[in-house]
Amino acid sequence: MPVHNVEIAQTLNKLADLLEIEGANAFRVRAYRNAARLVESLPRSVADMVAANEDISELPGIGEALARKLKEIVETGHLAALEQEEKHVPAALSDLMKIPGLGPRRVHELFEKLKITDLASLEHAVREGKLRTLDGFGEKTETRILEYLNRKTQTGNRMLLVTAEQVVESLLKTLRGVKGVKRVVPAGSFRRRQETVGDVDILATCADSAAIMRRFVGYEDVAEVIAHGATRSSVILRSGLHVDLRVVPEECYGAALHYFTGSKAHNIAIRARALQAGLKINEYGVFHGEARVGGATEPEVYAAVQLPYIEPELREDRGEIEAAEKGQLPKLVVLADIRGDLQSHSTATDGQAGIAEMAKAARKRGYEYLAITDHSQRMTMVHGLNATRLAQQIREIDRLNEKLSGFRILKSIEVDILENGELDLADEILKELDVVVGAVHSLFTLSREKQTARIIRAMDNPCFHIFAHPSGRLIGERDAYEVDLERLLHAAKERGCFLELNAHPMRLDLNDAYCRMARELGVKIAISTDSHNPLSLDFMCFGVGQARRGWLEKGDVLNTRPWSALQKLLKRDG
Repeated sequence: MPVHNVEIAQTLNKLADLLEIEGANAFRVRAYRNAARLVESLPRSVADMVAANEDISELPGIGEALARKLKEIVETGHLAALEQEEKHVPAALSDLMKIPGLGPRRVHELFEKLKITDLASLEHAVREGKLRTLDGFGEKTETRILEYLNRKTQTGNRMLLVTAEQVVESLLKTLRGVKGVKRVVPAGSFRRRQETVGDVDILATCADSAAIMRRFVGYEDVAEVIAHGATRSSVILRSGLHVDLRVVPEECYGAALHYFTGSKAHNIAIRARALQAGLKINEYGVFHGEARVGGATEPEVYAAVQLPYIEPELREDRGEIEAAEKGQLPKLVVLADIRGDLQSHSTATDGQAGIAEMAKAARKRGYEYLAITDHSQRMTMVHGLNATRLAQQIREIDRLNEKLSGFRILKSIEVDILENGELDLADEILKELDVVVGAVHSLFTLSREKQTARIIRAMDNPCFHIFAHPSGRLIGERDAYEVDLERLLHAAKERGCFLELNAHPMRLDLNDAYCRMARELGVKIAISTDSHNPLSLDFMCFGVGQARRGWLEKGDVLNTRPWSALQKLLKRDG
Protein backbone atom coordinates (compact mmCIF):
# COMPACT_ATOMS: atom_id res chain seq x y z
CA MET A 1 0.00 0.00 0.00
CA PRO A 2 1.67 3.26 -1.13
CA VAL A 3 2.25 6.04 1.38
CA HIS A 4 2.02 9.41 -0.36
CA ASN A 5 4.14 12.44 0.48
CA VAL A 6 1.04 14.34 1.57
CA GLU A 7 0.27 11.65 4.16
CA ILE A 8 3.83 11.76 5.50
CA ALA A 9 3.61 15.56 5.76
CA GLN A 10 0.26 15.32 7.55
CA THR A 11 1.77 12.91 10.09
CA LEU A 12 4.72 15.21 10.77
CA ASN A 13 2.49 18.28 11.06
CA LYS A 14 0.16 16.48 13.46
CA LEU A 15 3.11 15.53 15.65
CA ALA A 16 4.32 19.15 15.57
CA ASP A 17 0.83 20.36 16.53
CA LEU A 18 0.54 18.03 19.50
CA LEU A 19 4.05 18.83 20.71
CA GLU A 20 3.32 22.56 20.44
CA ILE A 21 0.05 22.19 22.34
CA GLU A 22 1.94 20.37 25.07
CA GLY A 23 4.55 23.15 25.19
CA ALA A 24 7.51 21.28 23.71
CA ASN A 25 10.77 22.89 22.63
CA ALA A 26 10.14 25.35 19.78
CA PHE A 27 13.15 24.17 17.77
CA ARG A 28 11.92 20.59 17.89
CA VAL A 29 8.47 21.66 16.70
CA ARG A 30 9.97 23.75 13.90
CA ALA A 31 12.12 20.82 12.75
CA TYR A 32 9.02 18.68 12.19
CA ARG A 33 7.18 21.52 10.44
CA ASN A 34 10.13 22.20 8.15
CA ALA A 35 10.38 18.50 7.35
CA ALA A 36 6.66 18.40 6.52
CA ARG A 37 7.01 21.42 4.25
CA LEU A 38 9.96 19.81 2.49
CA VAL A 39 8.18 16.48 1.97
CA GLU A 40 5.14 18.26 0.51
CA SER A 41 7.33 20.00 -2.05
CA LEU A 42 9.35 16.95 -3.13
CA PRO A 43 8.94 16.14 -6.82
CA ARG A 44 9.58 12.47 -6.00
CA SER A 45 7.82 10.08 -3.66
CA VAL A 46 9.61 9.46 -0.36
CA ALA A 47 8.31 5.89 -0.61
CA ASP A 48 10.15 5.48 -3.92
CA MET A 49 13.32 6.90 -2.36
CA VAL A 50 13.08 4.44 0.52
CA ALA A 51 12.44 1.57 -1.90
CA ALA A 52 15.54 2.60 -3.87
CA ASN A 53 17.55 2.66 -0.62
CA GLU A 54 18.46 6.32 -1.12
CA ASP A 55 19.91 8.36 1.74
CA ILE A 56 16.98 10.54 2.81
CA SER A 57 19.15 12.31 5.38
CA GLU A 58 20.82 14.16 2.50
CA LEU A 59 17.61 16.09 1.80
CA PRO A 60 17.74 19.76 2.94
CA GLY A 61 17.07 20.02 6.67
CA ILE A 62 16.62 16.26 7.14
CA GLY A 63 19.14 14.68 9.48
CA GLU A 64 19.50 11.03 10.42
CA ALA A 65 16.84 11.13 13.16
CA LEU A 66 14.18 12.60 10.87
CA ALA A 67 15.23 10.28 8.06
CA ARG A 68 14.55 7.30 10.33
CA LYS A 69 11.09 8.66 11.10
CA LEU A 70 10.29 9.15 7.42
CA LYS A 71 11.37 5.59 6.71
CA GLU A 72 9.25 4.35 9.63
CA ILE A 73 6.14 6.06 8.22
CA VAL A 74 6.76 4.63 4.74
CA GLU A 75 7.41 1.08 5.94
CA THR A 76 4.77 0.81 8.67
CA GLY A 77 2.21 3.51 7.92
CA HIS A 78 2.65 4.70 11.51
CA LEU A 79 4.95 6.86 13.61
CA ALA A 80 5.68 5.67 17.14
CA ALA A 81 6.56 9.19 18.30
CA LEU A 82 3.10 10.41 17.27
CA GLU A 83 1.33 7.48 18.90
CA GLN A 84 3.25 8.16 22.11
CA GLU A 85 2.26 11.84 22.03
CA GLU A 86 -1.40 10.92 21.46
CA LYS A 87 -1.38 9.23 24.87
CA HIS A 88 -1.04 12.71 26.41
CA VAL A 89 -2.82 14.96 23.92
CA PRO A 90 -5.92 13.96 21.89
CA ALA A 91 -4.97 13.66 18.22
CA ALA A 92 -7.98 15.66 17.01
CA LEU A 93 -6.76 18.75 18.88
CA SER A 94 -4.41 19.34 15.96
CA ASP A 95 -7.50 20.27 13.90
CA LEU A 96 -8.12 23.19 16.28
CA MET A 97 -4.68 24.63 15.49
CA LYS A 98 -5.89 25.53 11.99
CA ILE A 99 -8.48 27.96 13.33
CA PRO A 100 -7.34 31.61 13.12
CA GLY A 101 -6.69 32.98 16.59
CA LEU A 102 -6.34 29.60 18.31
CA GLY A 103 -2.67 29.09 19.01
CA PRO A 104 -1.20 26.19 21.00
CA ARG A 105 -1.67 27.84 24.40
CA ARG A 106 -5.34 28.56 23.78
CA VAL A 107 -5.98 25.06 22.44
CA HIS A 108 -4.30 23.62 25.54
CA GLU A 109 -6.50 25.80 27.74
CA LEU A 110 -9.64 24.63 25.94
CA PHE A 111 -8.59 21.03 26.50
CA GLU A 112 -7.65 21.46 30.16
CA LYS A 113 -10.54 23.67 31.29
CA LEU A 114 -13.44 22.74 29.01
CA LYS A 115 -12.39 19.18 28.04
CA ILE A 116 -12.62 20.08 24.35
CA THR A 117 -10.99 17.33 22.30
CA ASP A 118 -12.12 17.92 18.71
CA LEU A 119 -14.01 20.26 16.36
CA ALA A 120 -17.40 18.82 17.31
CA SER A 121 -16.92 19.44 21.02
CA LEU A 122 -15.53 22.91 20.23
CA GLU A 123 -18.61 23.84 18.19
CA HIS A 124 -20.88 22.58 20.98
CA ALA A 125 -18.98 24.66 23.54
CA VAL A 126 -19.21 27.79 21.37
CA ARG A 127 -22.95 27.42 20.84
CA GLU A 128 -23.45 26.81 24.56
CA GLY A 129 -21.52 30.00 25.37
CA LYS A 130 -18.89 28.13 27.38
CA LEU A 131 -15.88 29.80 25.77
CA ARG A 132 -16.88 33.15 27.26
CA THR A 133 -16.16 31.75 30.72
CA LEU A 134 -12.44 31.78 29.87
CA ASP A 135 -10.25 34.88 29.98
CA GLY A 136 -9.47 36.20 26.50
CA PHE A 137 -12.20 34.21 24.74
CA GLY A 138 -14.86 36.68 23.66
CA GLU A 139 -17.43 37.19 20.96
CA LYS A 140 -14.83 37.79 18.24
CA THR A 141 -13.17 34.45 18.99
CA GLU A 142 -16.52 32.69 18.83
CA THR A 143 -17.31 34.35 15.49
CA ARG A 144 -13.95 33.33 14.00
CA ILE A 145 -14.46 29.73 15.12
CA LEU A 146 -17.97 29.50 13.67
CA GLU A 147 -16.82 31.10 10.41
CA TYR A 148 -14.04 28.53 10.13
CA LEU A 149 -16.39 25.61 10.85
CA ASN A 150 -18.90 26.93 8.31
CA ARG A 151 -16.18 27.29 5.68
CA LYS A 152 -15.00 23.75 6.40
CA THR A 153 -18.55 22.46 5.90
CA GLN A 154 -18.90 24.33 2.60
CA THR A 155 -15.55 23.07 1.34
CA GLY A 156 -16.56 19.49 2.13
CA ASN A 157 -14.18 16.85 0.85
CA ARG A 158 -12.48 19.03 -1.74
CA MET A 159 -8.73 18.55 -1.87
CA LEU A 160 -5.95 20.97 -2.75
CA LEU A 161 -4.84 20.53 -6.36
CA VAL A 162 -1.28 19.71 -5.27
CA THR A 163 -2.54 16.97 -2.95
CA ALA A 164 -4.80 15.51 -5.61
CA GLU A 165 -1.91 15.59 -8.06
CA GLN A 166 0.35 13.61 -5.72
CA VAL A 167 -2.37 11.02 -5.17
CA VAL A 168 -3.50 10.78 -8.79
CA GLU A 169 -0.10 10.75 -10.51
CA SER A 170 0.90 7.40 -9.00
CA LEU A 171 -2.47 5.96 -10.06
CA LEU A 172 -2.05 7.27 -13.60
CA LYS A 173 1.43 5.76 -13.76
CA THR A 174 0.04 2.40 -12.66
CA LEU A 175 -2.77 2.44 -15.22
CA ARG A 176 -0.44 3.49 -18.04
CA GLY A 177 1.63 0.41 -17.28
CA VAL A 178 -1.23 -1.98 -18.08
CA LYS A 179 -0.60 -3.92 -21.29
CA GLY A 180 -2.54 -2.61 -24.28
CA VAL A 181 -3.26 0.83 -22.83
CA LYS A 182 -2.83 3.67 -25.31
CA ARG A 183 -3.89 6.72 -23.31
CA VAL A 184 -4.78 7.51 -19.71
CA VAL A 185 -5.77 11.15 -19.17
CA PRO A 186 -7.32 12.98 -16.19
CA ALA A 187 -10.22 15.32 -16.91
CA GLY A 188 -12.58 17.48 -14.83
CA SER A 189 -11.51 20.29 -12.52
CA PHE A 190 -8.13 18.54 -12.21
CA ARG A 191 -7.43 19.18 -15.88
CA ARG A 192 -8.81 22.72 -15.69
CA ARG A 193 -6.30 23.33 -12.84
CA GLN A 194 -8.83 24.51 -10.31
CA GLU A 195 -7.45 25.33 -6.86
CA THR A 196 -9.27 22.40 -5.26
CA VAL A 197 -10.57 19.10 -6.59
CA GLY A 198 -13.70 17.27 -5.45
CA ASP A 199 -13.29 14.14 -7.54
CA VAL A 200 -11.30 13.02 -10.56
CA ASP A 201 -12.49 11.59 -13.87
CA ILE A 202 -9.94 9.53 -15.80
CA LEU A 203 -10.39 8.55 -19.44
CA ALA A 204 -8.55 5.70 -21.12
CA THR A 205 -8.28 4.16 -24.55
CA CYS A 206 -7.02 0.61 -24.69
CA ALA A 207 -7.28 -2.77 -26.38
CA ASP A 208 -8.51 -4.63 -23.28
CA SER A 209 -10.87 -2.69 -21.03
CA ALA A 210 -11.26 -5.60 -18.61
CA ALA A 211 -7.53 -5.58 -17.81
CA ILE A 212 -7.33 -1.89 -16.97
CA MET A 213 -10.54 -2.07 -14.92
CA ARG A 214 -9.17 -4.98 -12.88
CA ARG A 215 -5.98 -3.06 -12.21
CA PHE A 216 -7.94 0.07 -11.29
CA VAL A 217 -10.24 -1.52 -8.70
CA GLY A 218 -7.32 -3.60 -7.40
CA TYR A 219 -5.00 -0.60 -7.01
CA GLU A 220 -3.25 -0.68 -3.62
CA ASP A 221 -4.53 2.75 -2.59
CA VAL A 222 -8.22 1.92 -3.06
CA ALA A 223 -10.24 2.05 0.16
CA GLU A 224 -13.62 1.22 -1.36
CA VAL A 225 -14.89 0.02 -4.73
CA ILE A 226 -18.16 1.80 -5.54
CA ALA A 227 -18.71 0.19 -8.95
CA HIS A 228 -16.83 -2.23 -11.22
CA GLY A 229 -18.03 -2.42 -14.80
CA ALA A 230 -16.75 -3.29 -18.25
CA THR A 231 -16.10 0.31 -19.32
CA ARG A 232 -16.67 2.33 -16.14
CA SER A 233 -15.55 1.80 -12.57
CA SER A 234 -15.61 4.03 -9.51
CA VAL A 235 -13.50 3.93 -6.34
CA ILE A 236 -12.68 5.95 -3.25
CA LEU A 237 -8.99 6.16 -2.41
CA ARG A 238 -7.59 6.13 1.12
CA SER A 239 -7.19 9.90 0.89
CA GLY A 240 -10.97 10.18 0.44
CA LEU A 241 -10.66 11.18 -3.22
CA HIS A 242 -13.43 9.79 -5.44
CA VAL A 243 -12.06 8.59 -8.80
CA ASP A 244 -13.97 7.37 -11.86
CA LEU A 245 -12.30 5.53 -14.74
CA ARG A 246 -13.95 5.31 -18.15
CA VAL A 247 -12.68 3.41 -21.17
CA VAL A 248 -13.83 5.10 -24.38
CA PRO A 249 -13.52 4.13 -28.06
CA GLU A 250 -10.89 5.98 -30.10
CA GLU A 251 -13.54 7.60 -32.29
CA CYS A 252 -15.22 9.10 -29.19
CA TYR A 253 -12.08 10.12 -27.30
CA GLY A 254 -12.09 13.85 -28.09
CA ALA A 255 -15.79 14.27 -27.38
CA ALA A 256 -15.50 12.33 -24.13
CA LEU A 257 -12.45 14.32 -23.01
CA HIS A 258 -14.26 17.57 -23.79
CA TYR A 259 -17.41 16.45 -21.98
CA PHE A 260 -15.71 15.21 -18.81
CA THR A 261 -13.27 18.14 -18.65
CA GLY A 262 -16.17 20.58 -18.34
CA SER A 263 -16.98 22.92 -16.91
CA LYS A 264 -20.69 22.17 -16.93
CA ALA A 265 -21.47 25.77 -17.88
CA HIS A 266 -18.97 25.69 -20.76
CA ASN A 267 -20.38 22.40 -22.06
CA ILE A 268 -23.96 23.69 -21.95
CA ALA A 269 -22.95 26.73 -23.99
CA ILE A 270 -21.13 24.58 -26.57
CA ARG A 271 -24.08 22.19 -26.86
CA ALA A 272 -26.47 25.12 -27.34
CA ARG A 273 -24.25 26.44 -30.12
CA ALA A 274 -24.25 23.00 -31.73
CA LEU A 275 -28.05 22.82 -31.65
CA GLN A 276 -28.23 26.14 -33.50
CA ALA A 277 -26.11 24.56 -36.24
CA GLY A 278 -28.32 21.48 -36.41
CA LEU A 279 -25.81 19.31 -34.54
CA LYS A 280 -25.76 17.38 -31.30
CA ILE A 281 -22.67 17.13 -29.09
CA ASN A 282 -22.33 14.67 -26.22
CA GLU A 283 -19.65 12.43 -24.74
CA TYR A 284 -19.95 10.04 -27.68
CA GLY A 285 -19.21 12.50 -30.45
CA VAL A 286 -20.57 15.21 -32.72
CA PHE A 287 -23.70 14.09 -34.56
CA HIS A 288 -25.73 15.29 -37.51
CA GLY A 289 -28.91 13.33 -37.07
CA GLU A 290 -27.75 9.77 -36.36
CA ALA A 291 -24.45 10.15 -38.18
CA ARG A 292 -21.27 10.84 -36.20
CA VAL A 293 -19.45 13.66 -37.96
CA GLY A 294 -16.67 14.31 -35.45
CA GLY A 295 -15.39 13.80 -31.94
CA ALA A 296 -12.18 11.80 -32.27
CA THR A 297 -10.24 14.85 -31.03
CA GLU A 298 -11.14 17.95 -29.03
CA PRO A 299 -10.25 20.31 -31.91
CA GLU A 300 -12.83 18.41 -33.99
CA VAL A 301 -15.48 19.19 -31.37
CA TYR A 302 -14.73 22.91 -31.48
CA ALA A 303 -14.37 22.98 -35.26
CA ALA A 304 -17.87 21.51 -35.57
CA VAL A 305 -19.26 24.68 -33.96
CA GLN A 306 -16.94 26.99 -35.94
CA LEU A 307 -14.58 27.71 -33.05
CA PRO A 308 -10.83 27.35 -32.54
CA TYR A 309 -9.58 25.05 -29.79
CA ILE A 310 -10.15 26.49 -26.31
CA GLU A 311 -7.61 25.61 -23.62
CA PRO A 312 -9.00 23.62 -20.64
CA GLU A 313 -8.13 26.34 -18.10
CA LEU A 314 -10.44 28.80 -19.89
CA ARG A 315 -13.50 26.56 -20.02
CA GLU A 316 -15.69 28.23 -17.41
CA ASP A 317 -18.20 30.08 -19.65
CA ARG A 318 -16.70 33.41 -18.63
CA GLY A 319 -16.39 34.90 -22.09
CA GLU A 320 -14.06 32.35 -23.67
CA ILE A 321 -16.61 31.29 -26.31
CA GLU A 322 -17.27 34.89 -27.34
CA ALA A 323 -13.51 35.56 -27.46
CA ALA A 324 -13.01 32.44 -29.59
CA GLU A 325 -15.75 33.64 -31.96
CA LYS A 326 -13.92 36.94 -32.46
CA GLY A 327 -10.47 35.34 -32.75
CA GLN A 328 -9.45 37.03 -29.49
CA LEU A 329 -8.52 34.08 -27.28
CA PRO A 330 -5.37 34.80 -25.26
CA LYS A 331 -2.17 32.95 -26.06
CA LEU A 332 -1.74 31.67 -22.54
CA VAL A 333 1.53 31.79 -20.64
CA VAL A 334 3.35 28.45 -20.31
CA LEU A 335 5.90 27.24 -17.78
CA ALA A 336 8.72 27.51 -20.32
CA ASP A 337 8.10 31.28 -20.53
CA ILE A 338 9.21 31.82 -16.91
CA ARG A 339 12.76 33.19 -16.67
CA GLY A 340 13.11 33.67 -12.93
CA ASP A 341 11.44 33.55 -9.53
CA LEU A 342 10.76 36.73 -7.57
CA GLN A 343 10.12 35.36 -4.08
CA SER A 344 12.23 32.84 -2.15
CA HIS A 345 13.67 32.47 1.33
CA SER A 346 16.99 31.36 2.79
CA THR A 347 18.25 30.12 6.14
CA ALA A 348 18.76 33.76 7.14
CA THR A 349 15.09 33.65 8.19
CA ASP A 350 12.70 30.72 7.74
CA GLY A 351 14.16 29.04 4.66
CA GLN A 352 15.78 25.62 4.70
CA ALA A 353 18.71 26.26 2.36
CA GLY A 354 21.43 28.83 1.93
CA ILE A 355 21.45 31.47 -0.79
CA ALA A 356 24.02 29.64 -2.92
CA GLU A 357 22.01 26.42 -2.76
CA MET A 358 18.79 28.19 -3.72
CA ALA A 359 20.55 29.88 -6.64
CA LYS A 360 21.98 26.57 -7.82
CA ALA A 361 18.50 25.02 -7.79
CA ALA A 362 17.07 27.96 -9.75
CA ARG A 363 19.81 27.68 -12.38
CA LYS A 364 19.11 23.95 -12.64
CA ARG A 365 15.54 24.84 -13.63
CA GLY A 366 16.79 27.05 -16.44
CA TYR A 367 16.16 30.36 -14.68
CA GLU A 368 18.21 33.49 -15.25
CA TYR A 369 17.57 35.08 -11.85
CA LEU A 370 16.22 34.41 -8.37
CA ALA A 371 15.15 36.99 -5.79
CA ILE A 372 16.09 36.20 -2.18
CA THR A 373 13.22 37.75 -0.23
CA ASP A 374 13.85 36.94 3.40
CA HIS A 375 11.49 38.42 5.97
CA SER A 376 12.04 41.81 7.58
CA GLN A 377 12.63 42.57 11.26
CA ARG A 378 8.99 42.67 12.35
CA MET A 379 8.77 38.91 11.76
CA THR A 380 10.63 38.14 14.97
CA MET A 381 9.38 34.54 15.12
CA VAL A 382 11.47 33.73 12.04
CA HIS A 383 14.41 35.98 12.97
CA GLY A 384 13.51 38.64 10.39
CA LEU A 385 16.31 40.81 9.00
CA ASN A 386 17.06 44.24 10.41
CA ALA A 387 19.00 46.79 8.38
CA THR A 388 22.38 45.52 9.62
CA ARG A 389 21.71 41.89 8.73
CA LEU A 390 20.16 42.86 5.40
CA ALA A 391 23.28 44.87 4.56
CA GLN A 392 25.37 41.79 5.34
CA GLN A 393 23.15 39.70 3.06
CA ILE A 394 23.51 42.28 0.29
CA ARG A 395 27.30 41.95 0.51
CA GLU A 396 27.02 38.14 0.50
CA ILE A 397 24.88 38.22 -2.65
CA ASP A 398 27.32 40.62 -4.32
CA ARG A 399 30.16 38.16 -3.61
CA LEU A 400 28.15 35.25 -4.99
CA ASN A 401 27.15 37.18 -8.11
CA GLU A 402 30.80 37.93 -8.87
CA LYS A 403 31.32 34.19 -9.33
CA LEU A 404 28.20 33.60 -11.43
CA SER A 405 27.88 33.85 -15.19
CA GLY A 406 24.53 33.99 -16.97
CA PHE A 407 22.63 34.07 -13.70
CA ARG A 408 21.89 36.77 -11.15
CA ILE A 409 20.80 36.53 -7.52
CA LEU A 410 18.54 39.51 -6.91
CA LYS A 411 18.97 41.44 -3.68
CA SER A 412 15.52 41.67 -2.20
CA ILE A 413 13.33 41.51 0.90
CA GLU A 414 9.78 40.54 1.81
CA VAL A 415 9.21 43.65 3.88
CA ASP A 416 6.28 43.89 6.25
CA ILE A 417 3.70 46.59 5.67
CA LEU A 418 3.06 48.17 9.06
CA GLU A 419 -0.37 49.27 10.28
CA ASN A 420 0.15 52.85 9.15
CA GLY A 421 1.33 51.75 5.70
CA GLU A 422 5.00 52.41 6.34
CA LEU A 423 7.51 49.73 5.41
CA ASP A 424 9.33 47.79 8.10
CA LEU A 425 12.78 48.97 6.97
CA ALA A 426 14.11 52.42 6.12
CA ASP A 427 14.32 53.65 2.54
CA GLU A 428 18.10 53.99 2.86
CA ILE A 429 18.57 50.21 2.93
CA LEU A 430 15.63 49.42 0.61
CA LYS A 431 17.18 51.59 -2.12
CA GLU A 432 20.13 49.20 -2.26
CA LEU A 433 17.89 46.31 -3.34
CA ASP A 434 17.00 45.07 -6.81
CA VAL A 435 13.41 44.21 -5.85
CA VAL A 436 11.27 45.16 -2.86
CA VAL A 437 8.35 42.83 -2.16
CA GLY A 438 5.82 44.18 0.34
CA ALA A 439 3.47 41.96 2.33
CA VAL A 440 0.79 42.00 5.00
CA HIS A 441 1.50 39.50 7.77
CA SER A 442 -0.46 41.07 10.61
CA LEU A 443 -3.69 42.87 11.51
CA PHE A 444 -5.84 40.77 9.20
CA THR A 445 -8.96 42.03 10.99
CA LEU A 446 -8.67 45.67 9.90
CA SER A 447 -11.70 47.06 8.09
CA ARG A 448 -11.78 46.90 4.30
CA GLU A 449 -11.18 50.64 4.06
CA LYS A 450 -8.26 50.70 6.54
CA GLN A 451 -6.59 47.61 5.05
CA THR A 452 -6.85 49.02 1.53
CA ALA A 453 -5.54 52.43 2.58
CA ARG A 454 -2.69 50.78 4.49
CA ILE A 455 -1.51 48.91 1.39
CA ILE A 456 -1.92 51.87 -0.96
CA ARG A 457 0.19 53.99 1.37
CA ALA A 458 2.89 51.32 1.17
CA MET A 459 2.68 51.48 -2.63
CA ASP A 460 3.24 55.24 -2.40
CA ASN A 461 6.79 54.50 -1.27
CA PRO A 462 8.99 54.68 -4.41
CA CYS A 463 11.04 51.74 -3.11
CA PHE A 464 8.00 49.43 -3.29
CA HIS A 465 7.70 47.09 -6.31
CA ILE A 466 5.53 43.99 -5.79
CA PHE A 467 2.64 43.33 -3.41
CA ALA A 468 2.87 39.71 -2.25
CA HIS A 469 -0.02 37.23 -1.73
CA PRO A 470 -2.49 40.10 -2.02
CA SER A 471 -5.53 38.64 -0.26
CA GLY A 472 -3.70 36.78 2.51
CA ARG A 473 -5.84 33.68 2.11
CA LEU A 474 -4.84 30.08 2.77
CA ILE A 475 -7.14 27.87 0.72
CA GLY A 476 -9.53 25.96 2.95
CA GLU A 477 -7.90 27.26 6.13
CA ARG A 478 -7.95 31.06 6.22
CA ASP A 479 -10.25 33.44 4.40
CA ALA A 480 -8.89 36.47 2.63
CA TYR A 481 -8.73 39.56 4.79
CA GLU A 482 -11.09 42.40 3.91
CA VAL A 483 -9.46 44.43 1.14
CA ASP A 484 -10.56 46.16 -2.06
CA LEU A 485 -8.41 44.36 -4.62
CA GLU A 486 -9.87 46.24 -7.57
CA ARG A 487 -8.84 49.51 -5.95
CA LEU A 488 -5.38 48.08 -5.25
CA LEU A 489 -5.00 47.11 -8.90
CA HIS A 490 -5.89 50.65 -9.97
CA ALA A 491 -3.44 52.03 -7.37
CA ALA A 492 -0.69 49.73 -8.63
CA LYS A 493 -1.33 50.85 -12.21
CA GLU A 494 -1.12 54.52 -11.21
CA ARG A 495 2.10 54.05 -9.22
CA GLY A 496 3.96 51.63 -11.47
CA CYS A 497 3.72 48.74 -8.98
CA PHE A 498 2.87 45.10 -9.54
CA LEU A 499 0.99 42.34 -7.77
CA GLU A 500 2.15 38.82 -7.07
CA LEU A 501 0.46 35.58 -7.97
CA ASN A 502 1.84 33.43 -5.17
CA ALA A 503 2.26 29.95 -6.64
CA HIS A 504 2.27 28.07 -3.35
CA PRO A 505 -0.61 25.58 -3.74
CA MET A 506 -2.15 26.66 -0.42
CA ARG A 507 -2.25 30.27 -1.58
CA LEU A 508 -2.61 30.64 -5.37
CA ASP A 509 -3.12 34.27 -4.53
CA LEU A 510 -4.22 36.25 -6.69
CA ASN A 511 -7.18 34.17 -7.69
CA ASP A 512 -8.01 33.72 -11.37
CA ALA A 513 -10.69 36.43 -11.48
CA TYR A 514 -8.33 39.14 -10.20
CA CYS A 515 -5.56 37.92 -12.51
CA ARG A 516 -7.91 38.58 -15.39
CA MET A 517 -8.84 41.98 -13.99
CA ALA A 518 -5.14 42.83 -13.70
CA ARG A 519 -4.66 41.91 -17.35
CA GLU A 520 -7.58 44.09 -18.42
CA LEU A 521 -6.16 47.02 -16.43
CA GLY A 522 -2.63 46.49 -17.74
CA VAL A 523 -1.12 45.61 -14.34
CA LYS A 524 1.60 43.01 -14.74
CA ILE A 525 1.76 40.04 -12.40
CA ALA A 526 4.79 38.35 -10.84
CA ILE A 527 4.34 34.58 -10.55
CA SER A 528 6.49 33.62 -7.56
CA THR A 529 6.82 30.39 -5.62
CA ASP A 530 7.55 31.76 -2.14
CA SER A 531 10.03 28.87 -1.92
CA HIS A 532 11.52 28.02 1.44
CA ASN A 533 13.67 25.21 0.03
CA PRO A 534 15.07 24.34 -3.40
CA LEU A 535 12.41 21.76 -4.19
CA SER A 536 9.55 24.24 -3.68
CA LEU A 537 10.74 26.10 -6.77
CA ASP A 538 8.74 23.44 -8.65
CA PHE A 539 5.53 25.03 -7.34
CA MET A 540 5.86 27.43 -10.27
CA CYS A 541 3.67 25.11 -12.37
CA PHE A 542 0.71 25.73 -10.03
CA GLY A 543 1.13 29.48 -10.37
CA VAL A 544 1.28 29.18 -14.15
CA GLY A 545 -1.89 27.07 -14.07
CA GLN A 546 -3.66 29.79 -12.06
CA ALA A 547 -2.34 32.47 -14.42
CA ARG A 548 -3.73 30.54 -17.38
CA ARG A 549 -7.13 30.37 -15.66
CA GLY A 550 -6.83 34.16 -15.35
CA TRP A 551 -6.24 34.58 -19.11
CA LEU A 552 -2.65 35.79 -18.64
CA GLU A 553 -0.34 35.84 -21.62
CA LYS A 554 3.45 35.83 -21.54
CA GLY A 555 3.58 39.62 -21.72
CA ASP A 556 1.25 39.98 -18.73
CA VAL A 557 3.72 38.18 -16.47
CA LEU A 558 6.59 40.19 -15.02
CA ASN A 559 9.10 37.36 -14.74
CA THR A 560 8.87 36.15 -18.32
CA ARG A 561 11.40 38.89 -19.10
CA PRO A 562 15.19 38.78 -18.96
CA TRP A 563 16.67 40.73 -16.07
CA SER A 564 17.69 43.65 -18.32
CA ALA A 565 14.06 44.22 -19.35
CA LEU A 566 12.67 43.50 -15.89
CA GLN A 567 15.07 45.97 -14.30
CA LYS A 568 13.65 48.76 -16.48
CA LEU A 569 10.09 47.90 -15.46
CA LEU A 570 11.05 48.01 -11.78
CA LYS A 571 12.38 51.57 -11.96
CA ARG A 572 10.11 54.12 -10.30
CA ASP A 573 10.42 57.88 -10.33
CA GLY A 574 11.26 59.52 -7.05
